[in-house]
Amino acid sequence: MTHITMTMAFPLIEYLTLMFVFFIGAISPGPDFAMVLRQAIIHGRKSAIFTSLGVASAILVHGAYTILGLGIIISQSLLLFSIVKYLGAAYLLYLGLSAFFAQAPKQMKNIDEKIAPKNISFIKAFSIGFLTNLLNPKAMLFFISLFTIIVSANTIVQFQTFYVFSMSIMLFLWFSLVSVFFTTPKVRNGFYKLGKWFNRITGLALIFLAVRIAFFTTK
Repeated sequence: MTHITMTMAFPLIEYLTLMFVFFIGAISPGPDFAMVLRQAIIHGRKSAIFTSLGVASAILVHGAYTILGLGIIISQSLLLFSIVKYLGAAYLLYLGLSAFFAQAPKQMKNIDEKIAPKNISFIKAFSIGFLTNLLNPKAMLFFISLFTIIVSANTIVQFQTFYVFSMSIMLFLWFSLVSVFFTTPKVRNGFYKLGKWFNRITGLALIFLAVRIAFFTTK
């Protein structure tokens, strides 16, 4: 039995289908994109990349409980799902209000500076990305749905684990590209011209996403 398991052919079609659908979902605008964009404009490229790493790391958690079967339990439990939903909404609301009342972003002399501004550490940047994705019930259900619909029940755990790591790496690469693009001088200077309106727009966007999540249902 062990020999058969170890020599099982890798389900390439299943893998490519999963990665394609996941990528379409990943590039769709949402809380993750909003946070990486804000980090890029306010705190710079390095900080945005650490936020991207946090988002990608949260995927590993989603994958772990999905493979273990806990994801189905959470999605079917009104209490557990509501806890995740309202925690996520509250966190986005906090970030949105903080952004709305923040001072206008200041232009940096060196767009590729090696250290982040003193008001945010790389650990905090990572945590923002990690919690934004982890506490998003839509991300949780999207992940569970992908595995339920696309991944066969006969796919061994080793392959499923490889899927999850591939998805995490893909997400990190995507948001790293977003980080680089929005910290190019021309693009970033365009956002600087908005002044306080940039904070108000991104703040309102996060508040809107928080409200959407608070009223989000699985039905």
